[in-house]
Amino acid sequence: MNTKKPALGRGLSALLENANTDITSSRNDDSVGLPSAGAIASILITQIEVNPFQPRTHFEKEALVDLTKSIKEHGIIQPITVRKIGYDKYQIISGERRFKASQIAGLKEIPVYVRIANDQTMLEMAIVENIQRKDLNPIEISLSYQRLINECNLTQEKLSLRIGKSRSAVTNFLRLLNLPNEVQAGLRDAKITMGHAKALLSFKTEEEVLAAYKDILENNLSVRSIEEKTKTAKYFSSKTPNTPALSLSEKKVQEDLSFHFSSAVKIAKSNNGKGKIVIPFDDEEHLKCILDLLD
Repeated sequence: MNTKKPALGRGLSALLENANTDITSSRNDDSVGLPSAGAIASILITQIEVNPFQPRTHFEKEALVDLTKSIKEHGIIQPITVRKIGYDKYQIISGERRFKASQIAGLKEIPVYVRIANDQTMLEMAIVENIQRKDLNPIEISLSYQRLINECNLTQEKLSLRIGKSRSAVTNFLRLLNLPNEVQAGLRDAKITMGHAKALLSFKTEEEVLAAYKDILENNLSVRSIEEKTKTAKYFSSKTPNTPALSLSEKKVQEDLSFHFSSAVKIAKSNNGKGKIVIPFDDEEHLKCILDLLD
């Protein structure tokens, strides 16, 4: 009696048992009892890994907690999308927030939609899906666009066609990556708006950008206010070669004022002869003393 098992060759069964291969057929195979591409199935959370191409880097804690509560009460309404990357192993294409919330909620299995995707397709799908859901902050979108350009060898023109955005919109997002890291973090954390960030890009030096950024945070300035300051050179740098140095008499005035107000007073000038005197104060009591002296 011949007990030799039939050879599987390069068929679907062999691929499913090989942890190094992706799923390559949409045909269902009842012999292995695994979901095929295009199917919706419930699989163990332990069989799912996160998407290394996930464009979102920041998940809002409060929103994640709310989603976790909803999942505990109602379950997952919309399946997450995955691709099969080996035997009993799947990788998230989109829906990582739902996946994380399900883990926190203590679910053992979750519904998934299985797709066929190579690395480039997976990267594009993850980014486009998130952009369409408006879940990404501007910096995450900018980094996603840059990653698509670098890793998928796309021009800005091809990228704009691929994601359904105008060429100018793509360019504006990519320009955000030229901002100082501190400003990028502020935009990511919603301390400033996209309009503020675009206005800050009009300043010529990093020092001016950072000074304007701090002014926005401290004085709650509007986008229009910052745009006006870019026209009037409000934030000029003392390190800029074209900025005139203080004369000896002006330095003496600066020193006298510093002594008088017990504060590190600064006098700054611009090329048109205009300038400003800045009198810092340490606290409310110090400010009152300065005001009394001014009176």
